[in-house]
Amino acid sequence: MSLPFTPEMQVTLPEYLTGTNRFQNINKMITFNSSWRKIAFEHLRKMLKYMRELDASDLDFGGPGSKRMIWFRLYGKKSPVEDLPHYQDDEVSAILLSILSDDQKVTLFKNKNVDFSLGVELEDGERKNRFRGDIYYESNVLCANFRRINQDLFKMETLGFPEPVIKRFSLQFEKAGLILITGITGSGKSCTLDSIVDMNNHTNEAHIVIVGNPIEYVHDSDKCIIRHRELGQDVLSFREGTIQALRQDPDIIVVGEMRDPATIATVLEATDSGHKCFTTLHTSSAIDSIHRIIAEFPPVEQERVRNRLADTLCVIISQKLIPNRLGKLTLAKEILSVNSSVQAAIRNGNINEIYQMINESKKFGMVTMEQDLFNLYKKNVITKTSAMNFANNKKRITQLLTYS
Repeated sequence: MSLPFTPEMQVTLPEYLTGTNRFQNINKMITFNSSWRKIAFEHLRKMLKYMRELDASDLDFGGPGSKRMIWFRLYGKKSPVEDLPHYQDDEVSAILLSILSDDQKVTLFKNKNVDFSLGVELEDGERKNRFRGDIYYESNVLCANFRRINQDLFKMETLGFPEPVIKRFSLQFEKAGLILITGITGSGKSCTLDSIVDMNNHTNEAHIVIVGNPIEYVHDSDKCIIRHRELGQDVLSFREGTIQALRQDPDIIVVGEMRDPATIATVLEATDSGHKCFTTLHTSSAIDSIHRIIAEFPPVEQERVRNRLADTLCVIISQKLIPNRLGKLTLAKEILSVNSSVQAAIRNGNINEIYQMINESKKFGMVTMEQDLFNLYKKNVITKTSAMNFANNKKRITQLLTYS
């Protein structure tokens, strides 16, 4: 037992209570006993502090899958730490319920899952560190994942984007258009988006509306006024948040994710109306991203969507985090910067031709994932095996590694 009040808590919990009924009883105890709630929260704070010390990206605990241990993802690999406390199921419930609002608890008990953002002061007097949390049921007990949000943003010039593309990110050079940041979960999409927002915040006088689920990094308004609107707390959905943003005099709208046709259509409408929109997709390449957007609509609508996409799309960044020779992670990216040739290919349905256009357009700031992986290999940042494993086009990366 790791919480000092566990014996007293378990004495008052009937053995027959399981699942939600048990969680609700634990919730009543920690709600009416503030000292227990403070102790439970302090245990989580120590876990999150240790997470930062390790430089881990994710923390997992609770549920039978964890074997009562605390697990961390460090540079892409997830493993437990044996010498940290081992928490029983009821202790995990007390810790997790200690941080949720009443509304979040209602959502958890109804949906058996709740997403939220969390700000925690890990050291006295310092700025709150932010985390993205997800609490869910496993085998009728509670468990959770916490993802650490970087407190220090990457400056745009450190991310390796070519100058012509950085200009397209800036409101100073392009006032409207759609910019997609794509990649699998954990590929750094949010970090890239926050860096773009930060650049605009310090260089343009404008209004930025961010719709997130949850809100991760909180920007301090500088030259821009920045609004942070979180799903469930400030707005009901990405689609609603985008529609509402259009009535709030924005210059830039950041939509956390395009998950469904309704959201995609609304984002395209927002860019059509003269706004600059940034959003994300879970796709691994520029071509996949275009195919994915079009395929979300029924065939009868796809020609219209292709034409709207051709008119509004500016840039697609498809990124991956690759294990490097130092045992850490390095950003690799594919960049499509839309020009008249790309627009024509999208309108005519010749989307597969775009890969070759990217391949031949270095002077416009474009690069394929395979070219970027090969460049990282040539610079001795990653191994040949990593370049092969993370390439989208295995034939092309083999050619580059063999004949270049």
